[in-house]
Formats: sequence, C-alpha cells, structure tokens
Amino acid sequence: MNRAFNRKKDKSWMHTPDALAKHYIPYNVKFLGNTEVEAPKGTEVVKDAVRKLKFQRHIKKSEGQKTPKVELQISIYGVKILDLKTKDVQHNCQLHRISFCADDKTDKRIFTFICKDSESNKHLCFVFDSEKCAEEITLTIGQAFDLAYKKFLESGGKDVETRKQIGTLQKRIQELESENSELKQQLQDLEEQLMITHSPPGGSISIKPPTSTDVFDMVPFSPVTPLVPTVASNGCPPPPPTTLPPDIRKDLFGSEPFDPFTCGSADFPPTSSRSWMRCRRGSKWD
Repeated sequence: MNRAFNRKKDKSWMHTPDALAKHYIPYNVKFLGNTEVEAPKGTEVVKDAVRKLKFQRHIKKSEGQKTPKVELQISIYGVKILDLKTKDVQHNCQLHRISFCADDKTDKRIFTFICKDSESNKHLCFVFDSEKCAEEITLTIGQAFDLAYKKFLESGGKDVETRKQIGTLQKRIQELESENSELKQQLQDLEEQLMITHSPPGGSISIKPPTSTDVFDMVPFSPVTPLVPTVASNGCPPPPPTTLPPDIRKDLFGSEPFDPFTCGSADFPPTSSRSWMRCRRGSKWD
C-alpha cells in the first residue's frame, strides 16, 4: 500500500484547482463495501479490511450477487458515493473526516480510504475496484486534500467550521424530511382505517323512504286500497267478519231495515196534498 498524501516530487496534480474547488471529478467504480477498523490509518489495517471485504464479496458472487457499481464524486469538500443509475447518495464522506487513502500496489484495481463516521464516530474503511485507475483516483483525493488545506490557511479555519455547520444542517434536514414522510404515511393509513370502519357491510347505504302518517301516527285511509286483514301482534290471524242471520236482518213486520242511503227515488212515490188530507181525516187524530 502507498499513502496518496506523500506524493512524489516528480508527479504533478492531474486536475485544475477549479475542477475540484468549484465542481467535482467523477469516477465509475465497483463498490466492495465498508468495514470497521480499529485504527484511523496504517497499511496493515487497510490490508486486513481489503482481505475481509474481498472474501465477503466472493461469497456473494457465488450466490449470484453482482458487485454494485457506484459513482465517486471527488471535490475539496469530500467524496460522495452515489448509485450509478438512480444517482442517490449512499455515503457522503467529508474530507476532514478522511484520515487515510491508499492504492494497492499488488492489485492495481483496488484503492481504499478510511473515514470517521459522523454518527457512530467509528473508523470505516471503504474499498473499491476501479480496474485501471486506482492510482489516479488516489492522486485526485490527494489533490483535493492539498487544495482544501490551502483554502483552510487562507480563511483562517473559518471555512472548515462553516462546512461542518452546513453538513450538520443538511443532515438534520434529511432527518426531518424522513420523519415528515413517515408521518404522512401514518396519517394516510389512519384515514383509510377510518373509512373502512364507518363504511356499511355491503359497501352501499340503503335509505328507507319514510311512511307518511297522520296526527295520530296512523296510515291514512285510501278508498282505493282494498282492506286486507293483517296479522295481530301476537301472531294470530284476525277473526273472520261476523254476518247476521237472514231472519235477524228483518224488522217485526218482516221487512228489510230502512236504509236512507241505499233507497232510490222509486221508494218514495209522489203524493198530492189532497191524498194527504184524506189520510189525515180517516185517522184517529180527527
């Protein structure tokens, strides 16, 4: 292994200062993973991490899993690791937290760097497979360190503190956005449960039209509607209508009872006043 920060005198930087200060240098590499190490630097520390991650990657490859490809964005502010397709940031290693960077001289595809995690304060070793540009990536990170240190001296250390504060605020914003997304999902789940609870079993609401009643809460009588006998409250059918015998329906003289509503004009023949007087004289009242 070889430290990138101790560059040789005969080697010049590969990129312009503006390329790293105002923009970033991208590299497409394979990401073997990261693992915790005991020390922030050291050749043997990095060798152990590389052997460990290579063995894990060999097992995953035998199971059919491919080594994921990522994009490295190197600038004076740090090294970002992004998903190659979605461009989602997987890791954001700030430059002042990187303590060691090296490329493997026995395997020119492998390069690593050690970064202190901002949450757990553990030292993590990141290992990458870059095919033929491992040394170039190592030198690019070394140039970013050199430019960052010069900028630190020019600003009197204020720039580094400002970057730390910005990084902390950005992290807090991501946490709040994550919490906001979780709360929205919980609210949506509660609304769906509330709708399910108040919905009728059949999925539809049937409304029975009210029956009009009179002041005594009785159904109005309609002469058109036939009278249908109804079942009593105790479940027994109503008794049949009573009919009088034929002999009871007549009076003492054997005549049908007089009904003024059923008789017609023929039942009352017209009589003159003279006939009426003749009947009056022949009666016992005279």
